[in-house]
Amino acid sequence: MHGKSEDREDYQHVPRPVAAMARDLPDGHHIPPHHHRRAQLIYGTSGAVTVVTDRGIWVVPATRAVWVPAGVTHAMTCTGAVRMRTLYVEPSAAPSLLTGPLVVSVSPLLRELIEEATRLPIAYEVDGRAGRLMDLLLLELEPDPVAALHLPAPTDPVLVRLCAAIREDPGARWTAESAANRAHLSVRSLHRRFSDETGMSLAHWVRQARLVRALTLLAHGTAVTSIAAELGYATPSAFSAMFRRAVGQAPSAFYRGTVEPGGSTRQ
Repeated sequence: MHGKSEDREDYQHVPRPVAAMARDLPDGHHIPPHHHRRAQLIYGTSGAVTVVTDRGIWVVPATRAVWVPAGVTHAMTCTGAVRMRTLYVEPSAAPSLLTGPLVVSVSPLLRELIEEATRLPIAYEVDGRAGRLMDLLLLELEPDPVAALHLPAPTDPVLVRLCAAIREDPGARWTAESAANRAHLSVRSLHRRFSDETGMSLAHWVRQARLVRALTLLAHGTAVTSIAAELGYATPSAFSAMFRRAVGQAPSAFYRGTVEPGGSTRQ
């Protein structure tokens, strides 16, 4: 037991640059749309967390976290039991992360710093060990260039409905023709509007949707063979190859945090 408040409002106005909260949440726990005065780092040391904003969807395992800027409305859902560790940060304390929601790498050092931060009093001593620990924690917060965990959201209602259908069944055979028919658009119009709205081609977005589904299934402990079949891949090796290209690790290694030859782990 951490003995600290689990009410996020208690962390918004403390006279410190960082306030850290620990909550253990069950599989399927959903926190409806809300926003904070402070920026938030959403991190789970187990399971996976899906964060939804009007700018897109992020799914992060224990090797990464999602940074949500101050005032941005977001919702989140847990896949598997999630030991959530949240940082509430004064925006001025992390100027490199002001651009928008993004993924932050969680190195072994940052993971330990976050865990220790949740054990500190909310009004920790700024000039003592706790203050130095929080300063180091802020220095370790860096954007992760891996975009594979992000699914950008369109605003065009026609494309919103199409993307919802793809997310519902990402393993279906989503050709340009079938998607255009679904959206009642020509193939040319679909390609142009989809790229303008999401910054991705339709084919890329479908791959991302499959990857997002794969991450949540992996967090539930689903076998790679079953995931490959659900997502429409002819063989498990074809799925594993896609996964490795996207995130740099095989799916079997991703949640273990193991190091593959020529690769690295962030867990």
